[in-house]
Amino acid sequence: MIVFLTGFMGSGKSYWGRIWAESVGFQFIDLDNEIEEDTQTSIEKLFDQSGEEHFREVEAFVLRSLNLKNNVVVACGGGTPCFYGNMQWMNDHGMTVYLKAMPTFLWNRIKQEKVVRPLLKNVNENELLFFIEKKLHERENFYQMAKVILNAEDLNASSLKIIMSNA
Repeated sequence: MIVFLTGFMGSGKSYWGRIWAESVGFQFIDLDNEIEEDTQTSIEKLFDQSGEEHFREVEAFVLRSLNLKNNVVVACGGGTPCFYGNMQWMNDHGMTVYLKAMPTFLWNRIKQEKVVRPLLKNVNENELLFFIEKKLHERENFYQMAKVILNAEDLNASSLKIIMSNA
């Protein structure tokens, strides 16, 4: 089984992905970490030096280049499903899961983390909720293509059982 976790930044993809993978003996892959390894640079520098469009090209390439064996959980970046047919590719190659969250939940989770999130680099705290609402609206159609949708606010260590029962 290959599980692709999707959802907006701050929805818990990396956090829960690690926990769920470990709980069932799966390998865990964080797509952003793989991109940094592949490019030998940080996501932030990649955004700054080459722009979002180039980053999205690299992201799609690295996603398709992952050595995906069975029994792996992949935490994708928040925008991954929205570019270069990535969501369709993930649906064709595994179980896609959307960790859906309300804007205020996401705002509370990411307002302290802005410095490590390239898309938020130039967004001040007063604009952050509006930015989240706008981006969620833009991305929702892609997120909704996931095979399983879970409420990010209700996740727990056994939530993977729901995902696996839908496989």
